Amino acid sequence: MNRREMLLASGAFGLMTRPGILSANPATGYFVPPEEGPHQRTFMQWPANRRVHSDRVFRKMAQQTIADIANAISDFEPVTLLAAKEDHSSARKKLSASVELWDIPTDDLWCRDSGPIFVVNENGDLAITNIQFNGWGERQINTNDSQIARRVSEHLGLPFLKSGLIGEGGGVEQDGHGLLMAHESSWVHDNRNPGMSRNEIEALLLKAYGADRMIWSAGVWDEDITDYHIDSLARFTGPGRVLINLPDDPDPADPFHMAALDTHDVLVAAGLQVDVIPEPVERRIDDEEFVASYANYYVCNGAVIVAEFGDRETDQIAQDAISRHYPGREIITLNVDTLGEMGGGIHCATQQMPAVT
Repeated sequence: MNRREMLLASGAFGLMTRPGILSANPATGYFVPPEEGPHQRTFMQWPANRRVHSDRVFRKMAQQTIADIANAISDFEPVTLLAAKEDHSSARKKLSASVELWDIPTDDLWCRDSGPIFVVNENGDLAITNIQFNGWGERQINTNDSQIARRVSEHLGLPFLKSGLIGEGGGVEQDGHGLLMAHESSWVHDNRNPGMSRNEIEALLLKAYGADRMIWSAGVWDEDITDYHIDSLARFTGPGRVLINLPDDPDPADPFHMAALDTHDVLVAAGLQVDVIPEPVERRIDDEEFVASYANYYVCNGAVIVAEFGDRETDQIAQDAISRHYPGREIITLNVDTLGEMGGGIHCATQQMPAVT
């Protein structure tokens, strides 16, 4: 019996409901709230750099996909799209009137990695914690994207807290209740944090996110631009709960398959309740480098924005699982194959700003 058959046979997943205690950075009192908590808005970025996106047709496809995601989210919460002023008129043609444009220049669309990471304290004060983006180890142009978090903090007049780390928000998952998980390959790497040990990096991540515990698995070094970001594989859906996307028939020669199984086993051994969903089998894009991740969804106020890949069976399994993990939210599915061809997904293209009272 493969993993998909096991999931279908098991029926509804029994969700763990233990309460979590919000943690905070003891030095500043700030922490990153759960992603599924209420949002003030969503930030996104406009893919505009013609050196990054040299193919005009594909660049237009990427822009349309970003507009589709922004428009879908804007039905549930405000969306701010970051783009240079000269790109506003062309972007506006594709955007809902409810999507706001800010004059902050961008290179690419990956706001999870280069955008601001918002933190809050018990008084409801907001700040931005900065994990410095460097184009995934200077693998891509990042003249504008490396400055986005700082520019958003200036625009909003928020404190800008430097973490001392180089990396990306998509390289770490947090449950908002004191627990982080990550692949070592995205952090313990000379192209991001040269000379730093895993323990040193962990201490800085815990401080940046206001967390007190971290789960590591190995990941995959130098096989993709992100060094295997965790958010395309596994996501926290609440305290003690993880949703993970695994292949039905893992290929022992595929380093990503083997690393995914290792991460699954590490999470189970750590005592988390882990729900497995399959990767799509029949999909529109037949390319071994295509990222087909159901786990790379985005939770917004009242909805979850989820990719569909054209495999009716696995698309439905994923939607049903996400609906169980986020009861009461509408499931909105989108064709975001363009992002998969670029190595990412919906979560990679979004960044939440928590609501505070």
